Amino acid sequence: MSRIASRFETLRAQGRKALVPFITAGDPQPSVTVPLMHTLVEHGADIIELGVPFSDPMADGPVIQRASERALAHHTSLHDVLEMVRNFRRDDADTPVVLMGYLNPIEAMGYRTFAEQAAQAGVDGVLTVDIPPEEGDDFLPVLREQGIDPIYLLAPTSTPDRIRQLTAAASGFVYYVSLKGVTGAGNLDLQSVADKMREIRAATDLPVGVGFGIKDAETARAMGGLADAVVVGSAIVSRVERHADDPQAILASVGAFVGEIRQALDRG
Repeated sequence: MSRIASRFETLRAQGRKALVPFITAGDPQPSVTVPLMHTLVEHGADIIELGVPFSDPMADGPVIQRASERALAHHTSLHDVLEMVRNFRRDDADTPVVLMGYLNPIEAMGYRTFAEQAAQAGVDGVLTVDIPPEEGDDFLPVLREQGIDPIYLLAPTSTPDRIRQLTAAASGFVYYVSLKGVTGAGNLDLQSVADKMREIRAATDLPVGVGFGIKDAETARAMGGLADAVVVGSAIVSRVERHADDPQAILASVGAFVGEIRQALDRG
């Protein structure tokens, strides 16, 4: 059983929902990333989603785009991101880590090389925004050989057929994008999310995470009532940006915010 599947099984037995915070690796500087990952866990993160900085992050809004720019200003590469995960694993062998990013850096490294190095570093899942399963004949097998879960995005516009295709190719969990647009955009319509969640659950037994647009603890609590996991990205990255010149302030601000969300989720 993968670390991701094991974590969801434990949470289900406890009657709890997974908190999945997102940060961009290398933002605002590479030395902050591993301490920030540990801070997330200390304040209640169940799974960490670690963004691989990319020059054209098409699914991301301005907050996460700027995070990529800050990381790339320090020349943070995919190799560096894997080294960060390896360093994190020295003190944390249990918390699942999912890399979220785009195909180009993986393709440049080579699918097999990436999968092998990611597994050796301790990566548990990979969410690659711009490679759907029907284009993944060379990529998916090498991920599975290394025990890495491919994670896929579902959207409000996903048809029942598309939901079945994506969930059949996924493992670990599936990630429902709760609104149309990019990360950090728009206001959530809980009824629409609830309706779509019923559709998704009819197609798969995989845990379902919900993200995009979750800005505060109360929104996270409401989403936790519908989903198995809540993914919080832009609201965390905006706190990193606010304190970009003060790493200790980043850890304090993000830790306090993640702790608030953890408490709200546990209240149910």
